[in-house]
Amino acid sequence: MKKFMEEFKAFISRGNVMDMAVGIIIGGAFTSIVSSLVEDIINPILGLFGGMNLDKISVKLFGEVTLNYGKFITSIINFLLMSLVLFLIIRTVNKAASKMPVKQEEEKITTKTCPFCKSEIAVDASRCPHCTSMLVE
Repeated sequence: MKKFMEEFKAFISRGNVMDMAVGIIIGGAFTSIVSSLVEDIINPILGLFGGMNLDKISVKLFGEVTLNYGKFITSIINFLLMSLVLFLIIRTVNKAASKMPVKQEEEKITTKTCPFCKSEIAVDASRCPHCTSMLVE
């Protein structure tokens, strides 16, 4: 049981798991904001042109059974708005990341090839350790 708890602790403390958890929480909050935007602002505006709120649009099938396709249309609008906003956020982040200079570490050369035996030797060597030839600078 102790090993299981240690593995679980290592799993939870990974950076990407924490990032995912934060993303899910923010995504839930963002979903409620977009839903409110559609239900409280966009639907009433569209209702001005259509004569009623989209959520209220339905068709009576049999008796009390109704098909509420207005709610489905509202869900589609929610999805499209969410997708649009996420696209704009990711596009902005990618543009910002592409403008930032990327630091590239210069590759430090630590070895060279002996001109006599073609062995790999240290750059600052004055004599080849393999063939004992004197190296001319």
